[in-house]
Amino acid sequence: MFDPQTDSELRKQILTYAMSQTMTDRERARLLGLPDGCRIRENAKIIFPDKLVCGKNVWIGEGAVLDASGGLEIGDNTQIGLYTLIFSHDSVFQALSGETGTSRDRIKRNSVKIGKNCFIGGLSIILPGVTIGDRSIVRPMSLVDSDVSKGKVTGGSYGDRIADLEKRIVELERQN
Repeated sequence: MFDPQTDSELRKQILTYAMSQTMTDRERARLLGLPDGCRIRENAKIIFPDKLVCGKNVWIGEGAVLDASGGLEIGDNTQIGLYTLIFSHDSVFQALSGETGTSRDRIKRNSVKIGKNCFIGGLSIILPGVTIGDRSIVRPMSLVDSDVSKGKVTGGSYGDRIADLEKRIVELERQN
């Protein structure tokens, strides 16, 4: 189906990302309308940037895909690792009902919120509806399918809670 408005917006987005490949991280962030101090690496994408609420001094790693179609909030000073995928939509029911490419009625959208001063390790996946509290850590290569409380460390293939952040910091300091 040809939709002149959607196709025009898509063309603009494609050209913007193509042009951004020659820029520095900070220049790319400004081009994409991110706040002061933000940096975004090459090949990172923001889907539905108009639904992204981004804090200052956010770092987005290379190849990360931030789906803001259902709403996405990222707090100040948060780092999103390389090739991390953040989803705010789920199209499973669209596929199962045989409506892929014909209807968007069965796509579920649910906002994702990531607090301030968080670290999201690379190659992680955050699913729709998840809230990650301030000062939390998501270990690399994690699947996060449920909320993470403030100051917690989470990780693994099912996002198991590992430890309170403060306890983990004390452990790390003892090792050094």
